[in-house]
Amino acid sequence: MADELRRGRPAGASAPLDKQVVDRARTALALLSARSRPSLSRLVGRLDFPLRAPTVPLGVEPPPSTRKVGGDYETEWARRPAARAARAALLEGVTRPAMRAVADPEVRGLDRLLHVDGPVIFAANHHSHLDTAILLSALPSRFRHKAFVVAAADYFFANRATSAASALALNAIPFERVKIGRRSADQAAELLGDGWNMVIFPEGGRSPDGWGQEFKPGAAYLAQRCDVAVVPVHLLGVDRLLPKGATRLKRGQTVVTFGAPLELADGEDSRRFSVRIEAAVAALGDEARTDWWTARRRAHDSSTPAMAGPATSSWRRAWELGDRTPLGRPADRAPSRTWPDLD
Repeated sequence: MADELRRGRPAGASAPLDKQVVDRARTALALLSARSRPSLSRLVGRLDFPLRAPTVPLGVEPPPSTRKVGGDYETEWARRPAARAARAALLEGVTRPAMRAVADPEVRGLDRLLHVDGPVIFAANHHSHLDTAILLSALPSRFRHKAFVVAAADYFFANRATSAASALALNAIPFERVKIGRRSADQAAELLGDGWNMVIFPEGGRSPDGWGQEFKPGAAYLAQRCDVAVVPVHLLGVDRLLPKGATRLKRGQTVVTFGAPLELADGEDSRRFSVRIEAAVAALGDEARTDWWTARRRAHDSSTPAMAGPATSSWRRAWELGDRTPLGRPADRAPSRTWPDLD
């Protein structure tokens, strides 16, 4: 019958069939033929190891799958000689010239690092994605080429591409910003123990409105655990070049101010030490905006302007920030606006 249908004639008939009837018959034959062939999934299912994943015997708990990104991304390869050479070339040949062209950082307080041997933790305020590149560019070479960056695992290590780029270009390690992950903390402590200097932004994320945020105790905890000093750093003007949410990069001037190293005092826990680190960074910000004497006098009187800004409405906080255009050269900088005193 199949032969008759293919020739367009039914069995026992001599007249040709209508074309529509023939097409329907051919479609039915094609479906029957397809059903008789085993599907690809069935063929794969019949394959044995190692052509497919091994099975787990009944009653045995399968091992948990290991993520290759996020907090579980392995960065040891980024500290091997070839990766370090590539990173040094990238930092000196691309990153530093680019930051000089875009941000023109004025570096202050390097004399405070003259007698610092390291390893140390550089803790800075955080306003922009440019912060890391500018800070690394401003570090003296003895720290710059032996530094690793603590980066947000959910952002810089979100996929394989960004993970590899962050590890190679910044020597970054993934760090959970919601809580101190044991794996991340152990890795950072191991690197500090091996003589690497750590760069961290204790705020945990970029400022959403131009004001600072409360420091998280991660830097203080690692300083206490590894018995190393913390160098406070303040970055001024970076948020005006590329604030959070901006897509267009502006050119301008920035100021990077290094403070004197801080060490954990006797009987001081990591949370109190974190508050002291935050206060030191705020004092450096006051120094960058005014002068050393004014900033030290305010710090002595505990009257340093808080990085968090006034606890008031959003429009008042925006007013207090003043002009948000990129900074000019020091001689051209005008003091920011303040709320008028109506008393």
